[in-house]
Amino acid sequence: MHPIEVLERYWNYTSFRPLQEDIINSVLENEDTFALLPTGGGKSICFQVPALMKEGICIVVSPLIALMKDQVSSLKQKGIKAIALTSGMSYKDLDTQLDNCIYGNYKFLYLSPERLQQPLVQERIQQMQVNLIAVDEAHCISQWGNDFRPAYKNISTLRQLHPQVNCIALTASAKYNIIDDIIASLDFVAPKIFKASFTRSNIAYQVVQTEDKLFQLKHILSAKIGSSIIYVRNRRTTEDISDYLEAKGFSTTFYHGGITNKEKNERLQLWLSEQKLIMVATTAFGMGIDKSNVRNVIHFNLPESLESYYQEAGRAGRDGELANAIILKQPIDEEHLKSQFLNTLPSSDYIKHIYKKLCNYFQVAYGEGENSTYQFDFKTFCNTYRLNPGITYNALTLLDRNSVIALTQHFNFRTNIQFLISNNALFEYLERHLELNTVVKVLLRTYGGIFDYETKVNLNLVIDKADLPEKKVVDQLRQLEKDKIISLEMANTDSEITFLKPREDDITINPIVKIIEQQHLLKHQQVEAVINYVNNSNVCKNRQLLAYFGEKSDKNCGLCSVCVQKTANTQTNSKNLASQILEALKQEDLSSRQLLLVFNCSESELIETLKKLIETRKVKITDSNTYTLL
Repeated sequence: MHPIEVLERYWNYTSFRPLQEDIINSVLENEDTFALLPTGGGKSICFQVPALMKEGICIVVSPLIALMKDQVSSLKQKGIKAIALTSGMSYKDLDTQLDNCIYGNYKFLYLSPERLQQPLVQERIQQMQVNLIAVDEAHCISQWGNDFRPAYKNISTLRQLHPQVNCIALTASAKYNIIDDIIASLDFVAPKIFKASFTRSNIAYQVVQTEDKLFQLKHILSAKIGSSIIYVRNRRTTEDISDYLEAKGFSTTFYHGGITNKEKNERLQLWLSEQKLIMVATTAFGMGIDKSNVRNVIHFNLPESLESYYQEAGRAGRDGELANAIILKQPIDEEHLKSQFLNTLPSSDYIKHIYKKLCNYFQVAYGEGENSTYQFDFKTFCNTYRLNPGITYNALTLLDRNSVIALTQHFNFRTNIQFLISNNALFEYLERHLELNTVVKVLLRTYGGIFDYETKVNLNLVIDKADLPEKKVVDQLRQLEKDKIISLEMANTDSEITFLKPREDDITINPIVKIIEQQHLLKHQQVEAVINYVNNSNVCKNRQLLAYFGEKSDKNCGLCSVCVQKTANTQTNSKNLASQILEALKQEDLSSRQLLLVFNCSESELIETLKKLIETRKVKITDSNTYTLL
């Protein structure tokens, strides 16, 4: 079978994107292959198509649990057998799933680099008929790569287990010497290297300097109607901006880590089906989602790095049509960026301090705790020890990235229930409270011993089986508790923590101190690069991004805010702008916002010109904050 036939059969595409077929042929020829395909380039097809054409199973290593789940779900929908070994899986389930990979004719096994370190996993992989090793997000293997994860260094174990099997490494962003670092770490032999250009000729990269972001947001969305993503920094802001835009008549919804999985799926479907045109989200949104006709990707806050910005901006215009990638910037934003990402970088001593507090919080004894998992409420933890939330969160993130702990952020209820009355008394109660029938019957049929002892209940499962809104189920459980029908312990948690190593305090942290210091240096460089990018109004934005990723270009894009402004400057100057403003004010009094919509100029140019007109007594400001002729 030819690769194009596999593509047509499973994906219903009739042609490959640039470089995809060349990469696939390299893999089919059993070559070690490196593929740098920027966001939207179709990396997954590059290993999925050849793996389907070869006998055996493809092992895919990825650090992104959400992306693994998405890809496995997508493959299953195509009738392709795939498994993901995610966190929280019991030993029994892990054992069963690995057996399925050996005997069940599965084509893909997705796992994290941390999972690969388990002896059971290595033992079973050795028994599998592996046809390809795929390393996704391969930049994580380099100490100078964005989001470096030391566990990636252990992927070479796979090559030792199956030395005859070739490997493909894939990434969307890799600078300078990082490619060489990846190739050396994965022990590639005579690798075939494929690098697609970072140029996205249909994306207009824009930086909009403004004192009023909400006004600019409304203006941009009104001018370019279509499917849009607005990225913001925190959960609260997603809701606030969504509410603001809804009040202005826009079709919006919001998405962040604090809503339930059911709500996430519902809101994603509303956006994908364009029942809601605008998604206001934290940057966790969009990974693995291939919606082709996104017209606007707007960053309400400065991105934390150009790597993440390029990836997020690249979710626009995948259909090849013109799209906008816009950063809204206020003067204070630079300080906010440094405050959030540099001033909150934890020292090595602070990380040791947090690790000890974490162990004490969960009463983990010295020398113990390996692979133990706990529900974790971050806010309560910080309040208990009077910790700074920003620095503490970054400390936990670094402990996670360096494989000391596994931090899974989600939203769930930890729920324990026991019925306190007899069967007969319960049914007498239900005759008087018919509205509680469904929830009670679901509990009884799902959990056999719930009358005899306190039982751990999966609330999401109860919600699904009862087919009722989450709030209604929770309210009904509270009612049952109030009426002394059940005992109810319900704690709202936002995370789960697994200790990956036994507790040895400083001895656990000391080996990663140098790595942490290096990651801090990288973060300083990334923030500085973002600030330089948003402030450089002389060089084409596309060329700035290309240069950052090590790609040279002398050609201006003609679309970005710098190119458009230069074109506007050749067509007009401040004298022309002043005369145009005077001409417009002959018709009616206008505010600065209205003038900004009329003229193709920057906000700073407009304000400067208006100041000169006021100084020369040609215009004045009215009581209603509009400009009028004198």
